[in-house]
Amino acid sequence: MAKAKEIKTNAMRILDKNKIDYTVNTYECDEFIDGVHIADKLGQSYDESFKTIVTVGKSKEYYVFCIPVDKEIDLKEAAKSVGEKAVETLHVKDLNGITGYIRGGCTPIGMKKLFKTVIDASCLNHDKIIISGGKIGIQLILSPADLIKVVKADTADICRK
Repeated sequence: MAKAKEIKTNAMRILDKNKIDYTVNTYECDEFIDGVHIADKLGQSYDESFKTIVTVGKSKEYYVFCIPVDKEIDLKEAAKSVGEKAVETLHVKDLNGITGYIRGGCTPIGMKKLFKTVIDASCLNHDKIIISGGKIGIQLILSPADLIKVVKADTADICRK
């Protein structure tokens, strides 16, 4: 019997190319489920599970923010962290065209373009964090330092208090 071919997402290929150590976690899911429900389903910590939010600034530039799944982004702090007067979240219908990813499978790694990325500073409190693997049903577990390095991210306090 032939061995099933392992599915590699673009994000995984980029991590491999950069010799970054990561673990893949898969789960059954046919459609978008928010990160809190996925963390609950898999028994994962909210603080270590990060969601990816894509925004557009007044300048029409796109920005990527990663925050814990149970938190809300503070758009004022997010804008300040990238030097914009204001940012607003990208409409879901525009997500694939801008990033190459769909809702629930969006990761900061391997978007169509390397956008300015900011990860909530709380990531630095953990040895490993969990992000989307670039496809619904796939997660990547890696060190925050490696994620910061591969997407050239900054960190800032960008969650609503």
